[in-house]
Amino acid sequence: MASAAEQMAANLSWGTLGKATELRQRIFFTIGLLMIYRLGTYIPVPGIDAGALRDFMEQAASGIGGILSMFTGGALGRMGVFALGIMPYISASIIVQLVATMYEPWKALKKEGEAGRRKINQYTRYGTVILASGQAFALANSLQAGDLVHSPGIFFIISAVVTLVGGTMFLMWLGEQITSRGIGNGISLIIFVGIVAEIPAALVQFLSQGRSGAISPAVIIGVLVMVIAVIGFVVFMERALRKIHIQYPRRQVGMKVYDGGSSHLPIKVNPAGVIPAIFASALLLLPTTISTFNTGAQGPVMSAILAYFGPGQPLYLAFYAGMIIFFTFFYTKEVSFKVDDVADNLKSQNGFVPGIRPGKKTAEYLDYVVTRILVLGSLYLAAVALLPEILRTQLAIPFYFGGTSVLIVVSVTMDTINQVQSHLLAYQYEGLIEKSQLRGNRGTKSKSKSGRKGPARR
Repeated sequence: MASAAEQMAANLSWGTLGKATELRQRIFFTIGLLMIYRLGTYIPVPGIDAGALRDFMEQAASGIGGILSMFTGGALGRMGVFALGIMPYISASIIVQLVATMYEPWKALKKEGEAGRRKINQYTRYGTVILASGQAFALANSLQAGDLVHSPGIFFIISAVVTLVGGTMFLMWLGEQITSRGIGNGISLIIFVGIVAEIPAALVQFLSQGRSGAISPAVIIGVLVMVIAVIGFVVFMERALRKIHIQYPRRQVGMKVYDGGSSHLPIKVNPAGVIPAIFASALLLLPTTISTFNTGAQGPVMSAILAYFGPGQPLYLAFYAGMIIFFTFFYTKEVSFKVDDVADNLKSQNGFVPGIRPGKKTAEYLDYVVTRILVLGSLYLAAVALLPEILRTQLAIPFYFGGTSVLIVVSVTMDTINQVQSHLLAYQYEGLIEKSQLRGNRGTKSKSKSGRKGPARR
């Protein structure tokens, strides 16, 4: 039999969504902030030569320029105030989380609960400012070297750095506001909207080249089939679970004895979600962001990096896959599913895995299970991320359609839908509780009226 929560989830409808006032306000708030983000991508940095930049981006659109433009929602191609996107914040998060696993004072901060988390978030913001300032300064110099500005000089560099860093910090604030007062994860939604906004233009360009004969119809049909197959595969893998049986013993409260129950501990095949792919993309795009706009002479080190780590190159693919696998294990075991904390929580609730002792033995068993699951999950992430890269270089598809984009779009969509359903279920529960309270009050009043007696006579 289905549980009460499952029955209520099956009965959800658009009518329920219309009655949930708080959820509707959260959705409108999220849409409003995302519209502000899209508006900011069209506001250019002062001093940019729009015509020269447009001509340059048309030449670079088929390469790394198209990748960077898609991840920034087109802001980089137009050199908008959000040209750096949210990637400096993601890079700072990677660095802070890596340091927090090795540096003892920061390890202690992670154990302090909410206060420690706020302190680590503060360090992440400081790191975001530092990284964004460095990237903005290098990007401004590259724009000057490429003759893409009207009045090059120190004033342009200062104004460009202030504008780009301010745009990144504003995006970070928008993401935090969406997470706390809207619906879904704010940072993920910003990346999601940036990718989705660039898909129609890329699709039109792809189909127009097929119409002109530059691409054969067989390739077009094959790419569309591949897209549908990859999306279906991602949805299947993201919903896949490994359930561990948990048993609770009998307990006695006063004179009553309660029977022990059982439940399941669900472990996703991909507990880290899309975070490893975003982390890996952020690190790979960091050196190429500047080289895209540096049309002048490049040093031997940068030339070697671009030659061996360019998109589609074997070292690029190997490094990309290695980082995805590493971040899958790292993020799962250090952030999303810490086996020691799960084992301690089970022990405090008197729960245990049948045949496994509570405490350390349970943690070792969970670590063994999670490690085996992550082997499959990390390989799945790497395969989805690398397959479109290989097909793009072999078939020379003129627009960028990466596996990371598919992962982000599908994962964020599923996560946002799940959060909407959670709010709707909470609204239905509140409605049931209010109805039961009203019925109870009515029953009490009727009993008090019918059972009212007059004063007793002596």
